Amino acid sequence: GKAPRPGLGTLNRSHLQRLAIAQSRVLIASGVPTVPVKNLTGSSPVNPALAGITGILMSAAGLPVCLTRPPKLVLHPPPVSKSDIQAIPGISHTCRKTTKKQAKKGERRPPPRLPPLSPPARAMTLSHLSPAGKTPEEVLKKYLQKVRHPPDEDCTICMERLCAPSGYKGPQPAVKPELVGKLAKCGHVFHLHCLVAMYNNGNKDGSLQCPTCKTIYGVKTGTQPPGKMEYHIIPHALPGHSDCKTIRIIYNIPPGVQGPEHPNPGKSFTARGFPRHCYLPDSEKGRKVLKLLLVAWDRRLIFAIGTSSTTGESDTVIWNEIHHKTEFGSNLTGHGYPDVNYLDNVLAELAAQGITEESLAQEKD
Repeated sequence: GKAPRPGLGTLNRSHLQRLAIAQSRVLIASGVPTVPVKNLTGSSPVNPALAGITGILMSAAGLPVCLTRPPKLVLHPPPVSKSDIQAIPGISHTCRKTTKKQAKKGERRPPPRLPPLSPPARAMTLSHLSPAGKTPEEVLKKYLQKVRHPPDEDCTICMERLCAPSGYKGPQPAVKPELVGKLAKCGHVFHLHCLVAMYNNGNKDGSLQCPTCKTIYGVKTGTQPPGKMEYHIIPHALPGHSDCKTIRIIYNIPPGVQGPEHPNPGKSFTARGFPRHCYLPDSEKGRKVLKLLLVAWDRRLIFAIGTSSTTGESDTVIWNEIHHKTEFGSNLTGHGYPDVNYLDNVLAELAAQGITEESLAQEKD
């Protein structure tokens, strides 16, 4: 007769693994719904054995089970030779650089040295000059309409009633605290005193962002430190975009010293994780996103210097509210593919920074 079947107690670890894996393959082939049992890659030799026994016991109870290994993080594509890298049609060059000189180009200029002034004129110098030598009052004037009869509501900057003087207590701008203005596009109303103070506390680049609805007036720029942005096509497809190749973006920002527009001028800053590789599908919408990212780079809006939300390190280069995909072949951290909503989401994030298709007409490739 046939030899008796060995009991579970007589099977060693390798037998249990082979039996469980063979059983899993049969279940997968039959299309039966399966329950994953993970942690097969643990350092202890007992983990695979326990997983195997679990699979056998669940099967004996009539429960389907499939042994799987944890998915792997795939950050980078397969190796790509220089001859396989292609320029992106419709976009000139394959690299953008921001030098220290270019970064300083948009900084505010300090007020010129003047002879002693009378008290009213001296108050004017408290508001530092913006680019092109304009005072904040002159910059904001083109975005505002006068309000002779303020509404009976709060100014959302100082939280005082608009019909009362501004409650701002910092350095006093050269405007009367009771004056009120309405932003032309969005219609929100504030004390002029508060708007000038808010502008003075910002980047002073000639733009203004409504604190209520975030509508941008003028061209918003950031404080991204000097660096380099490379972009090209590689001959590999992203998960969920098998019908096209991939746009690879490589950001590289070196550590340095903070400028006057940064949180701690004169102090060193770190730049962790560079070069950073990011990926877009080489589709029509993917190329559109890239063109807008180039505008964001030129306006110094991709990165900033601040405190890392992941490590808690301060005075370091961080992302600046425009999300990028840094996983090439997986989506374990939420920063990879497939992600059917990503391109639309990043277009919305760019628009929130004032970068839309209209911006492309204002910028050169």
